[in-house]
Amino acid sequence: MYHGSPQDFIAKAGPGAKLYSSETATHIDSGTRNSEAPMILDRILRLLASYSILSCSIVANEEDGSDSQRVYSLGPVSNYFVTDEDGVSLGPMMALSQDKVVLDFWSQLKDAVVEGGIPFNRVHGKQSYEYLGLDSRVEHVGGDMFTSVPSGDAILLKWVLHNWSDQHCLKLLENCYNAIPDDGKVIIVEALLPVMPETSTVVKSTSLLDVLMLSQKRGGKERSREEFMTLETGAGFSGIKYECFVSSLW
Repeated sequence: MYHGSPQDFIAKAGPGAKLYSSETATHIDSGTRNSEAPMILDRILRLLASYSILSCSIVANEEDGSDSQRVYSLGPVSNYFVTDEDGVSLGPMMALSQDKVVLDFWSQLKDAVVEGGIPFNRVHGKQSYEYLGLDSRVEHVGGDMFTSVPSGDAILLKWVLHNWSDQHCLKLLENCYNAIPDDGKVIIVEALLPVMPETSTVVKSTSLLDVLMLSQKRGGKERSREEFMTLETGAGFSGIKYECFVSSLW
């Protein structure tokens, strides 16, 4: 029995596979006992097809042409959510954004503006990093990057700086500067916000991420090129070299 997402099961069926919702439902979870599962799943798959995550077509009964049913195949967006040969996909990122822990604090955004405070803290009673230490799904590994950073020729910081205030980022970058040799480098993967708002999909995504940081972290934010330059030069670096741009991230 196969366990996974509908997209993974369709992909496992082979290139160009088209499956009924009933076929998909019986393979998602061996514990499915709900007789209405195929109908429920069909409505969900239909929604995914409307967003081009899946493709949908109609197949008639082979015997008499009656009782036409929908069949689903992988769509243009599916590759992002199908587990690849390395065992990864963007599925967990989508699940994270829809997790109850995340959804709950959005209800406090207005009150945080009026009364102050961090929406996440208002809902969960503690800072996000403290909360992670209590979540059984998270394995905690000790260490304090604001005290010291292990030495190396290169240090990778992916989605780290946007979690912290300028003061914290300066301290971290200073520690990184002291931890690398003269020809070493610090590789930073972050989103960039333009000074003026734009309507592109990239800027919409980055602006949403900025408000997400506002809702979780005191001082956390997305930054502009100018703000990153101020941090880097303030920590002792000579400047920034932008090497690669992928899906709103530099």
